[in-house]
Amino acid sequence: MSESPRLTLMDNRLSVTGDITSDNVLAIRGEGERLIAGKNQEVVVDLSGLGAAHSVVLSLLLCWMRLARSRGQRLSFEGVDGQLGSLAALSGLGSGLGEHLPGLSRS
Repeated sequence: MSESPRLTLMDNRLSVTGDITSDNVLAIRGEGERLIAGKNQEVVVDLSGLGAAHSVVLSLLLCWMRLARSRGQRLSFEGVDGQLGSLAALSGLGSGLGEHLPGLSRS
């Protein structure tokens, strides 16, 4: 059974927990955009509580990054697991991953 996704914003840290799927990604995207837009400073997205990684997660993160850049806001990512990093590399984001999603690249 999957865990419902949840976003929690404390100071400038946006924590993502649970499983993001194609069924719930639009609601999570909208909530995340609202929370990011409510800050006038850098936001760090903590992915350490994220469930299984899917391509919808990469799409979500790219949407959030695009929003932040359009606002002149810095967005970075922490707590990236190997599965999400590998998926990003397979999606063609591997070599320039840090440019697209700071903190998502795997060493």
